Order: sequence, then C-alpha cells, then structure tokens
Amino acid sequence: MEPRLRDRYAVLVQQHLHVSGYLTPGLGPPPGESATVAATQAAWRFFNNDRVGLPRLVEPLHAVAAQWRQHSDAWALVVHDWSVLSYPTHHSKADRVRLGPQHSRGYDLTALLLVDGGSGDPVAPLELSLRAARTVHSTRAPAPSAQANHLDEVLPAMQEVRRRGLGQRLVHVIDREADGLAYYREWHADGHAFLVRADSQRTVRWQGEELKLPELNRRLQAQGLFHRCREVAYRGQQATQHVAEATVVLDRPAYRHRRRGGRRFKQRVPGEPLTLRLIVSRVCDERGVTVAVWYLLTNLPPAVDTATVALWYYWRWRIESFFKLLKGAGQEVEQWQQETAAALTRRLLVAAMACVVVWKLERATTAEASSFRAFLVRLSGRQMRYGRPHTAPALLAGLYVYLALLEVLEHHSVEELRNMKQHLDFTAPDTS
Repeated sequence: MEPRLRDRYAVLVQQHLHVSGYLTPGLGPPPGESATVAATQAAWRFFNNDRVGLPRLVEPLHAVAAQWRQHSDAWALVVHDWSVLSYPTHHSKADRVRLGPQHSRGYDLTALLLVDGGSGDPVAPLELSLRAARTVHSTRAPAPSAQANHLDEVLPAMQEVRRRGLGQRLVHVIDREADGLAYYREWHADGHAFLVRADSQRTVRWQGEELKLPELNRRLQAQGLFHRCREVAYRGQQATQHVAEATVVLDRPAYRHRRRGGRRFKQRVPGEPLTLRLIVSRVCDERGVTVAVWYLLTNLPPAVDTATVALWYYWRWRIESFFKLLKGAGQEVEQWQQETAAALTRRLLVAAMACVVVWKLERATTAEASSFRAFLVRLSGRQMRYGRPHTAPALLAGLYVYLALLEVLEHHSVEELRNMKQHLDFTAPDTS
C-alpha cells in the first residue's frame, strides 16, 4: 500500500477508537483534523478505492498475530463463526443478499478470530469475508464462491491459517453448525486439529454400542465419571462446570446438503470410521441444576486434558463478544452508510484493527497499563459492573477522548484551557 494510503489507514483506525451511537454511526473527524466534511470525504475515498485490496488490508492484523506467536508458546485457538449483518431499509445497498424472513436483506459475515489458548484473550481476526448478492468479498485469495455454503469454506480457511506460520499448537474451534461427519473426516485427513460442539441427536459408537449423545451422557453420569473442574459465568450468573470424557467412533455414512435445480438433497459421502474424543461439559447453577450441556468432539491429542478442552470451547464466546463490539456495543456496523459490500468490508477491517488495539491494552499486565485502563474508563464516563474494572466498549470510548485531549494540548496551554471555563456557568438559578 502506498504511503498516502497507509497514513489514511492509521487515521481511520484512530477514528474507530470510539463508541458510535445508534444515530451517529458515521466517522467523526480524527483528533488531528478539524473539518468533519474533509474527514468524511477522505474516508469515502479510502473505503471505495479498488487499490486498497482486502488481502493487503488484513496484513496489519496478521502482523499482530505473528507478534503474539513470537512472544507466546500457548495453543492458538482459531474460532470460526458466522453472523448476519442486517440492512432491511438500506435500499442504496443494491448488492444485499436475502438472508431469510427474519433478517430480510443484508450481508453474511464470516470471521476467524485468534484467541490465546493460555489466557482466553482475543488477539486478532485472521480472516473476514462478506457475502453479497453475487460475490464474496474476502481477505483470503482466491475469495470463496458465492454459492459455497459455510462448511465448504472451513477447510480452505484452515489451510490459509496454516500458511500464517502460527505453529503446530493450533486448534480450530467451531460451534454446532459445523457438526458434520464428512467435514470431520476431511479436516482430520488434512492434519487439522478441531474442536466442535456436536448436535445432541448425533449417534456415536461407544464400547461397541451405538448410542445417541444424551444417552451416553446418562451412562457417564451413572458411572460417576463427571468431575467438577471450575467456576464459570453463565449468562451473567455464577455457575460450575463439570466434565467427563469418552472415546467414541463415528462410523455411519456421512451426508452433505447440496442444491440441484433449486432443490436441496443429501449427497452421500463414503469414509472410514473416525475415532474422536467426546468431552461432555455440564454447567450447573448455584442450586446444582444443569443449565447447559455441551457435547464436544475433538481430535486433539490426549496431552490436552479434558478440563482444558472444555475451557477452550467456553472461550469460543470471545467471537460473540467481537460481533457484539462491531454491532451494538462499539461500532454500530448495522447503521453504516457504505453503499457496497466491498466498501463495507474495508471499513470492517479498519474497525477490527481498532478492536485489536483495545484487546492489546486489555492483555497488558504492567501496573502502568492497569492505571491507564482505569484512566480511560474515567474519561469514558461509563459505569462498570461491581468487580469488573473495565470493558472493551469503555476503553474504546475513553481512547478517543484521550487522543483528542493529546491533540488539544498540542495547540493550547493548560492555562488557556482553564480560562475557557469562564464561559460555563454551573450555578443554580435563584428562585427566591
């Protein structure tokens, strides 16, 4: 990217270091620019510039991932997930795709998020793709086909992550949508470690007997194989996680959903029996009542213990927090006014880098970093829940105020700022 575009990229990241409002999702002027119109025009030119290629624009995020790997020997968790960006009334976005009756029209976002397997901290998105009506705008080259379903693109995404040089200690974590035997066999044969939440209706072979997962869960409970491993938060409430493990074989025929002539059908895919580890994770509330059960299938080596596997899936929710930061607790992406999916994807990558800046600040462990976070929360004006010193949206809000403050101090003395206070009147009116 040419120097002029690199400089504008840095300015745009700063502009996204603040929380947008539902009614103000546009870009305000960065701290160093006084003209809102000029800043908006510069952003428009950047987001609609075909020379700003998505594979090039994701490179700063990849650099953050590479830097993390240089300083950490923890397992890399690569969390895959999908989210709908709904724009039902944005008629200027002519390339929207129909996403079902609930969401009407918009775009389908695919994200791969790198999470530190030692601490559970988000590090950086490794890949972003946005499916529009006729094409997919992706940081991966070549981009996925617009006709491919989500799971067909998981293996190419895994292969691309492998080329990122994040080492052998890497596992792909995916929610229940990825529960497909044909894909398990495909990923395992290509040498990828995976951790997937299975559907409760899946049938497995255990000790020579075919069982559905809920029945196997009852057998494990009856044999006293569950053990308490940790306290967790579940939907804002304190809970306890219990885990058990069994070795299972998946040897039934596999099927893939396909379309032909506008009709859906199941394609039979032959394959060898596949032996996997099944980890059953039960989350119980303070009364001991089970509030959630996760059936986790993985080909991770036995050296990764049962409790760690369950914790890694629990950390899959980091990508949900990322989507929340993009949608409703930071960037308000579903109110953005960019008129094409290409421009929207470029802005998503800029916003993702702003999230990375905040996550890096959250991961810092020095006393100075802790004090800086507390200072930013004060600048943000946010109220924190008891026992929680900061949140990513609060740090975003505080960072923009802080950067603006630095810019003000470049042009005005402290005495000048104090003198400006004389124009404010905080006294109550005399009503006597």
